[in-house]
Amino acid sequence: MLTYLLKAPQAVAAKILQWAVRSWFAVFFAGQLIFASYIILLYWWSAALGRLERWNAATPHLYVKGAPLHNSVFALHIGIAALISLLGPLQLLPAIRRYAPRFHRVSGRFYIFFAFAIGIDGILLAWRKGAVGGTTDHFIISINAVIILVCAYYTIRYAIKRQLAIHNRWAVHLVLAMSGVWLFRVFLMLWLVINQGPVGFDPDTFTGPFLTTLAIAVYIFPQVIVWWYFQAKEAGTAWPKWMFSIALLCITLGMLVGVFAATMGMWLPRMKW
Repeated sequence: MLTYLLKAPQAVAAKILQWAVRSWFAVFFAGQLIFASYIILLYWWSAALGRLERWNAATPHLYVKGAPLHNSVFALHIGIAALISLLGPLQLLPAIRRYAPRFHRVSGRFYIFFAFAIGIDGILLAWRKGAVGGTTDHFIISINAVIILVCAYYTIRYAIKRQLAIHNRWAVHLVLAMSGVWLFRVFLMLWLVINQGPVGFDPDTFTGPFLTTLAIAVYIFPQVIVWWYFQAKEAGTAWPKWMFSIALLCITLGMLVGVFAATMGMWLPRMKW
C-alpha cells in the first residue's frame, strides 16, 4: 500500500498535501482562538468587572493590589498576546488576502510591529540585570527573539519588494515563531496526557530537562517543519509530498490532543463570565 501511495501521481500527492495542511491549520487556528478567548475572559473581562484578583487564578502575583503601573503593564502585555493569537492565523488565510487585501495589509503591519517589539523586548529583558532564570533560560529566550526578528525582517522586506511568494513563505515562518508560547502549552499538555503525569520535570518548581528541551523545540522545530513543507510542495516527485503529509498528520493529531487537554485542563475552567 505504501509503495502504491509513493508512486501515485503528483496530482494525488499534492491534493493529500493540501488536505493535510488544511487539517493542521484548522487545529492551529481553533487552538489559537480558544487561547485568545481564555486571555480575554480571564484577564480583560475580569478587569472590566472590577475583579482583578481573578488574574491570580492561573499564576500568583500577576495582580498586585495598590500597584496600578504594574497592573497596567501586565494588562497591555496580555492584550497584545490575545491580539497576536487572533491576527497570526488570519495572515495566512488566502481568502483574507484575496477578498480583504486592505485588512491583510493593515493587520499585517500591526503584526510586524508587534513582532519587532517582542523580539527586541525579549532580548533586553533576558539579559537585563536581575532577570529571572538562569543563563540557559536567557539563551532560549534569545533564540526565540532572534528567530522572530529575522522572520519579521524578511517578511516585510519581500512584501515591500512585492515578491509575494517569498513574502508568504516568511510570513508562515513568522507566525510559527510568534506562537512559541502557545505551542509550549499545547505540547506540554500532550506530554502530560501521554505520560499520565509530569515526567522529566518537577511540577512544583517547574524545572527539569524536559521543559528545557521543549522550550527549545517549540522555537526551532516549527521552523524546520515550515522549511520541509515548502520543499515538499515544490518537489518534482510525489514521495516527498507523501512523507511530509504523513508527518504533518501525526503532528496535527498530537496538537489536537494537546489543544483539547489544554482547553479542558487549563483554559476552559478559568473562562468565566
